[in-house]
Amino acid sequence: MGLPGSGKTYLAKRFSKIINAEWLNADKIRGKYNDWDFSEQGIIRQVKRMKKLAQLSKKKIVVADFVCPLKKQIDIFKPNIIVWMDTIQKGRFKSMNKLFRPPKKYHLRINEKNINLNLIKLIDKLKPYRWDNKKPTVQMLGRWQPWHEGHRKLFEKSIMITGQVNVLVRDVHGVNDNPYTYNQVKKNINQDLVDFKSRYKISKVPNITNIIYGRTVGYKIQKVNLGKKIEKISATKIRQKLRKLKKL
Repeated sequence: MGLPGSGKTYLAKRFSKIINAEWLNADKIRGKYNDWDFSEQGIIRQVKRMKKLAQLSKKKIVVADFVCPLKKQIDIFKPNIIVWMDTIQKGRFKSMNKLFRPPKKYHLRINEKNINLNLIKLIDKLKPYRWDNKKPTVQMLGRWQPWHEGHRKLFEKSIMITGQVNVLVRDVHGVNDNPYTYNQVKKNINQDLVDFKSRYKISKVPNITNIIYGRTVGYKIQKVNLGKKIEKISATKIRQKLRKLKKL
């Protein structure tokens, strides 16, 4: 669910294909029934129609893709999983913008248009990912003092490479300007990566400062380009700001 232009259809179509589900797109169904009435009465009629078609489906899973501006629609449809596409502030239709009410309860809130990342989140909501030590894994090594948006973007790039990430936390608490303990760092990471909780592990490691290798080995050391805006984010500056605000 979400405003027109939020990316519902693009994501729902891809997701449905991956999980072999029936895909019910509101616009296609309105076209089939030639019912383009967007009054409250028309909207309620549409959600009842969507519900009936979902119930008649022979597929085990049905993905319903529609704006769903009213809470009343959710109460009628009674979905097992609600995905709120919160990627835009306003859609292309003023009337729908005025009518739309953000859901108070949902299972997944998507606020960016990264299709591959969002597919991972959706798939995990349907069936939790099972960590496998034998699967290819990305390793992220750092102090994370504190964990910030730049680290989050690096994680997102990493998760799309192999599907699971091992986050290593250097044991540096009390060394120079590293005020956060391992448990505080771990808590910060867990709070930020709640949508990926089964796809990463966190481990404390020694204060690793050098990584060496001899001949060609079976792994890659790779620099990921996050863009100038993200790469300018500095944990040092964040710590300075927190100290000024007396939050550290």
